[in-house]
Amino acid sequence: MTLIADIVAQTDRFTTLRRDLHAHPELSFDEQRTSDIVARTLQGFGIPIERGLGKTGVVGILKCGSSTRAVGLRADMDALPVAEHNTFAHASRHPGRMHACGHDGHTAMLLAAAQHLAAKQDFDGTVYLIFQPAEEGGTGALQMIEDGLFVRFPMEAVFAAHNWPGMAVGQFGVSAGPMMASCNEFSITIHGKGAHAAMPDQGVDVIQVAFQLGTALQTIVSRNVPPIEPAVLSITQVHAGDALNVLPDSCVLRGTVRCFSIATRDLVAQRMQQLAEQVCKAFGARCDFHFKSNCPPTTNHPRETAFVQRVLAEVVGSHNVLPFTPTMSAEDFSFMLQAKAGCYFMIGNGEGQHRLNDAVGQHGLGPCTLHNPSYDFNDALIPLGASAWVHIARGWLRIAKPL
Repeated sequence: MTLIADIVAQTDRFTTLRRDLHAHPELSFDEQRTSDIVARTLQGFGIPIERGLGKTGVVGILKCGSSTRAVGLRADMDALPVAEHNTFAHASRHPGRMHACGHDGHTAMLLAAAQHLAAKQDFDGTVYLIFQPAEEGGTGALQMIEDGLFVRFPMEAVFAAHNWPGMAVGQFGVSAGPMMASCNEFSITIHGKGAHAAMPDQGVDVIQVAFQLGTALQTIVSRNVPPIEPAVLSITQVHAGDALNVLPDSCVLRGTVRCFSIATRDLVAQRMQQLAEQVCKAFGARCDFHFKSNCPPTTNHPRETAFVQRVLAEVVGSHNVLPFTPTMSAEDFSFMLQAKAGCYFMIGNGEGQHRLNDAVGQHGLGPCTLHNPSYDFNDALIPLGASAWVHIARGWLRIAKPL
């Protein structure tokens, strides 16, 4: 493993910063304290900044030399509405909010890389340091784009990374094509006729319609989507009724659809609406169907992926740069990859052994997995991730300009 010595020497500083961010988590589009810290830190390195893209986003503009070429590196900043179970000193001080996905670590890694690049000034071109709000369902990437990210800061390519529990520290995962699925949500409101539960013949029972519809919806993936095309349809909420002796007049089904292609998403949405309307009609009910696409699949570009694989192999060896099996999780960096060539890759966060370094009993029970109340970012990743960012920025500005 080849880490940059100057970055390794600053590990304690950025670990302290990361843990401060962990103790003060902020939700999507409310990352004011976090963005203030990012802005002050970048300015302390002598890096000019722009604020306000995506409401709380920060962009650092690091120029060196005379080249007009530019590359973007992105880190997300927001936390989750999760009640933390850990009790270590840097645990969340805000009940119901937690950095349960490691965005505190992503921010620290990019800031550590920014410090080194600003100090060395050994590249020719511009590195845009993108600190994005609202990745957790807030589509902060899309908001930054709509606020002019790629117009005001023209760049040839954009890159992002995410920690990945279960993958060993010192390993990276990356593949061309889909890395994460599209995120879509649906809501189906079934309207029937309420009645006394002892006289169901006098009503139209929306509960029974919901049972039938729920089963029918599961046939879409198994019987309409090609078997080699991954897709998930999950009903996650059912809301109906307030009394044991009353058949309600409406029932709401909500859930999520995940897939790796726009064509599959559209097929699933079409079949869902057809089934919902026809099943309801067969039972004498009707429905309101709503389907919302929150973000597209996160799809890596081939040239940029091959470049990242080469650079990471120089850092950790080719045997530690692994193909990544796509996951049905979603990531709004997908919007950036729709607008600009780039690559999204994973950095191993380990199996949770880093938690054993803290006093016994300070971590909550359960695995160190993403979105888990016992999660904590592995600070050993900070010098590794920062070194990778530096090599990616320098390397991109050295290679032949893409057509």
